[in-house]
Parts: sequence; C-alpha cells; structure tokens
Amino acid sequence: MKDLLIPILRTGTSFIILMFVTFFIGKHINSHKNHYSFALSVTIGSFIANMGFDTSIKFKEMLASFLSLVLMYYLFMVVSSRSRRIRKWVSGKPTVLIEKGKLLDENMKKAKFSLDDLNQLLREQGIFNIYELEYVLLEVSGELSILKKQPYQNPVKQDFNMAHSSVSLPIELIMDGEIIEKNTAGKYNREWLEVECQKRNLQIDEIYYAVINSNGTLFIDKYEDQLSSTTTLSK
Repeated sequence: MKDLLIPILRTGTSFIILMFVTFFIGKHINSHKNHYSFALSVTIGSFIANMGFDTSIKFKEMLASFLSLVLMYYLFMVVSSRSRRIRKWVSGKPTVLIEKGKLLDENMKKAKFSLDDLNQLLREQGIFNIYELEYVLLEVSGELSILKKQPYQNPVKQDFNMAHSSVSLPIELIMDGEIIEKNTAGKYNREWLEVECQKRNLQIDEIYYAVINSNGTLFIDKYEDQLSSTTTLSK
C-alpha cells in the first residue's frame, strides 16, 4: 500500500506546485513563443513527471532543482524585459521572407525554409496566390505574419467580379531554378514557358520561383530581387 501511496502523494503535490507556477508565469510562457520559453516548457514537463513517479529520486532535491529553474527563468525574464540587447539574443527576431512582393531567397536559405514550407503555411491561412503578398515574415514562433498588397486586403476589391470568373489551384512551373516537368504539360508546356521567359529576357536558372496563379496569370520571382536593401527587423 505504501508503494502506491507515495507516488500518488508525489504526483498530487507536483501537480499543485505546477498549477501555482503556471499561475505566475504561464502567461509569459504561452505569449512569448521563443526558444527559451519552449525549452523551459519541455524541461518543466520533465521535472514534474520525475517528481511524480520516479521514487528513486528524493522529492526535496527535485523540488529544489525545479524551483531553481523557475527562479532563473523569472530573473531572465526580468532582465530581458529591461535590456534590448539581451532580449534580442534570447528571443531572436523575425525573418523577412517576402518584401515588396519579392521572395528573398537568401533569407529563406538562412532560415532553412523551403518554398514547400512557405506554400503550406500560406495555404493553411487560405492564401493560394503568392503574388497577392506584399510582406511575409517568419516569426520566432514559426508562424507567418502576412501583409497583403493593397488591392487584396479585406475587403478584397476583386471579389466584386468573382461571380463571373473561374478559379483553379496554382500550378508551380519552376522552383529553385529548375522546371517541374510533371506540371509543364498541356497549355503550360515547356515551349510556352521558354517563350514567356524570353519575353522577360530571363533564363530558367535565373528564376527562383514561377507559378500560374489561380486566375491564370504567370508569377515569376528571380534570384536577383533588385532591392537596394532588405528589411531587417529587430526586437
């Protein structure tokens, strides 16, 4: 009976302690989705689990380590709130993926973020046409912050004519300077694509991304974005 009672008491006590801790710093952990808050949440879960059922470890020592961890996080939080330099180092900063309608391939590479990743997250937010976007930022939390171009911001001005137009899924033709062969069939074949590139004085390997948008227009983004400077955000 004692073998069962001790883990139950430890688990109940650990849960109550966790409730008190999350009451005081839970909002900070949830609202600040950065590297150290993620690491803390994982570590807290590990501590509470071991405090609850690992009877080979003394409860007092585990509790002391747990409270020390929470105290260090709280002190870090106070210091970072007062120091912009520390906050920038600890929390990181957003990465601009699209600026003035152009894909910043160098920033994409630095963030280890592929076009497939970008398209998936955009589709999850109901965005299928990349040419509608003015700015896209990859936040520290891994989520996208999006600013659409003026004509496509809510309310969407094009929606007044939507009843007489057909919409289809975008067709990706070029990605990372290479033609996607399986998509270059029918109307948008390789010959058609090469002619469109010639009209723009472009070679295939100069193109970072080319897609037929849902309204049938061709969107092309080059490796060379021709921006005098790119936006760098700071915390």
